[in-house]
Amino acid sequence: MQQLYPILCEPRLVEPLWGGQRLASWLDLPPPHPERLGEIWLIFDSNRVSNGALAGMTIADLARMYGPALVGTRPFARYGADLPLLAKFIDAADRLSVQVHPDDEYAHTFEAHTGFHGKTEAWYILAAEPNATVTLGTRTHIERATLATAINDGTVEDLLAEQPVQAGDLIFVPAGTIHAINAGIMLFEIQQKSDLTYRLYDYNRRDARTGQLRPLHIEQALAVSRLEPARTARLRPLVLDEQRELLVACPSFALERWQIRGQLTATTDPASLEILTVIAGTAQLIWQQTVIELRQGIAVLLPATLGEYQIMSHNGVFLRSYIPDIPALITSVGVEPGAGPIFL
Repeated sequence: MQQLYPILCEPRLVEPLWGGQRLASWLDLPPPHPERLGEIWLIFDSNRVSNGALAGMTIADLARMYGPALVGTRPFARYGADLPLLAKFIDAADRLSVQVHPDDEYAHTFEAHTGFHGKTEAWYILAAEPNATVTLGTRTHIERATLATAINDGTVEDLLAEQPVQAGDLIFVPAGTIHAINAGIMLFEIQQKSDLTYRLYDYNRRDARTGQLRPLHIEQALAVSRLEPARTARLRPLVLDEQRELLVACPSFALERWQIRGQLTATTDPASLEILTVIAGTAQLIWQQTVIELRQGIAVLLPATLGEYQIMSHNGVFLRSYIPDIPALITSVGVEPGAGPIFL
């Protein structure tokens, strides 16, 4: 069987009605550019490998072939031969719908046919216009009947809290949190492998193709929503060393920010894959005799059994995603759960 190596993927471009035009230029994509490029799915199980001997295969193919050697023993024990994460960029020229996502239990019980998990996610704000906000949680604790009434009469927004954001902020969105990314924001999102989205409110917008009102998912949204203020806006990073910060960690993923000036040597953990995404600058990733040139907007999937690698850069800023061992992480950094960016 072919030895695993650092994997690059063909990105998936998504053009929702709220998408903008910043991502194409930010990533230096060749023209013609989509009119509304809202999302770029960087690493996802249906993306195809674009480099090396495994080019043309999907990440799902590799997960089935290599199992824990690719995804790691920790997610393999939880989900089997399945890539558990989705890494993407989002550009919101207009506001997204007010929405909520289910947790694993609900997704695996009521949406098992989709193959998706629940959806806990985190947003790293790359750019934000002045006075830009995200919607996150309710203003106060409310009753489910109160939310149902607000959905029916179109006053959901009156119940929800807004949080101002700027570049560099980290927003954690646990499954069940009512939320929306509002206009004027470009971000990186790491999330569980899921496309389960339940809309509560969508400003009476119509689908660009059908002309029909976009559907709401009221029954599901009422079933999974947390009806309380969020505790997870604008988390303060935890410094790990002179080049690395922990932005957030939960059982589904951890996200670190690496600012590399020179060389960084690291080793993958057989318990988890890694996703490295360049958000600024350029770099070289070196593994054995292989050198991969990286630039802003490129993501690379590092198999769990890859071993030691180096990154050389003078100005590179990376986001590193992986599946953490939360108890071990708590012990190593000495932070109580919920007191810093670590959540059980």
